Amino acid sequence: MAKRKFELTERERAKLFQAYELCKDGPTRTRYQAVKLYGEGYDEKEIEQITGCCRSRLMDWCRSYREDPSQGLVDKRAGGNSAKLTKLQIEDLSARLHQYTPRDLFGSETHSADGQFWTVEDFHRTVLKWYGVDYHSRSSCLRLLAVCKFSYQKTEKVSSLAAR
Repeated sequence: MAKRKFELTERERAKLFQAYELCKDGPTRTRYQAVKLYGEGYDEKEIEQITGCCRSRLMDWCRSYREDPSQGLVDKRAGGNSAKLTKLQIEDLSARLHQYTPRDLFGSETHSADGQFWTVEDFHRTVLKWYGVDYHSRSSCLRLLAVCKFSYQKTEKVSSLAAR
């Protein structure tokens, strides 16, 4: 059996343990624990059972730790909401959506038959026009419409003969 190349010094062990004790973030604590156990010679299967991580993730964490012992295991995701509109803009949008119809804004170039009801497509065009914000996801538009107190309604089937 090949000798493990990843071993921790006593000082590294102490630093990892201290970081683990001081850390309040659960996933980051798990990374500290897994790397410490691996560096102390624990079997990979045991570490997987203790921490719930897979072997490839454990190896990634060890590599990150070797590259940057002080910050390699810290979660670098930004987190939080990546909202494109501020709360004030959303309030303004809601008020304006209730004041205007798609027909008021786009004339006959709406995505509904009479232009009276907001479709995702008309909503998307409106947000782009008023705020310069382009939502790429239909579900993001639907969520924002819900925040503005609009609900999703199934469209009516319109006969092509009735339109003539």
